Amino acid sequence: MEALLYEHLKDKIVRCNLCKHRCVIENGKRGICGVRENREGILNTLVYGKLIARHIDPIEKKPLFHFLPGSLSYSIATAGCNFKCLFCQNADISQMPSEYKGLITGDNFTPEDVVSAAIKGKCRSISYTYTEPTVFFEFARDTARLAREKDLKNIFVTNGYMSREALGMIQPFLDAANVDLKAYNKDFYKKMCGAKIENVKETLVDMKSSGIFVEVTTLLIPGLNDDKKEIEELALFIADSLGPETPWHISRFHPTYKLEDRPSTPVETLVAAREIGINCGLKYVYTGNVPGESGESTFCYSCRKVLISRLGFNIRKNVVENSKCPYCGVHIDGVW
Repeated sequence: MEALLYEHLKDKIVRCNLCKHRCVIENGKRGICGVRENREGILNTLVYGKLIARHIDPIEKKPLFHFLPGSLSYSIATAGCNFKCLFCQNADISQMPSEYKGLITGDNFTPEDVVSAAIKGKCRSISYTYTEPTVFFEFARDTARLAREKDLKNIFVTNGYMSREALGMIQPFLDAANVDLKAYNKDFYKKMCGAKIENVKETLVDMKSSGIFVEVTTLLIPGLNDDKKEIEELALFIADSLGPETPWHISRFHPTYKLEDRPSTPVETLVAAREIGINCGLKYVYTGNVPGESGESTFCYSCRKVLISRLGFNIRKNVVENSKCPYCGVHIDGVW
């Protein structure tokens, strides 16, 4: 299927404008994502409807804690990704085309199939997740448009590297996004992900200003992005550029993919990072991948009482009423 968002150059060469890599692709070659191929000067998406993962998840797994908490989200993905993260937790599917000589697998589905399955599963939203939704943009957009007609919300769980043109095309149908801000230094992004941090920061600001509900996630990896000064700078960026009401999830790293030599993140590091975020003015800061840690619950930023008690992805109590704290009456940000 012909892809969206590309331009013709000379000699059957094209430039893909879907993400901020803006790959220049020669005839017969693919872009960095491994799922968009130039065939005689026509850029084709190789993953339209070719789903490699379909699950019904609690929305907290995205993670989204302030967007329809306690609801279910129908979650889909295709193979491929425009990042090369050495710590990818889903590398078996995200890096499939590059790791296995162009291999792309998956079962064929239509947007109608996905929306019907979401409704049947009593889901209130569809999440485009697990890999990078930008790389299956055409299918995601068609599905999101149909989902909106059926009163389903649409969520991107993304690395934030889509182009402004792509964001402009999906924005009318996109309700929420969890964006990975993987670190706050240029070298980390270049060496660990093959990307540029400034492009992610730009997308975050664009999403927030366009009315998309945004939550941010940072996976702390020992010795790579857990310096306290860097954590503080990241938290200040969220507070100053996105707003103090933006939820921030600080997640625990476990050895995986090409970083199996790294230890798991100490819980103390997550707790300290959460305190830094709160001290930087963020209202809602969470610790992730540590079931039972108090930082996974939602506290009122004013009176500090527990509003939403969580254990892992399960909500044990939710006392938010009409977007307000029932104890002191302040506004609690989110889509409830």
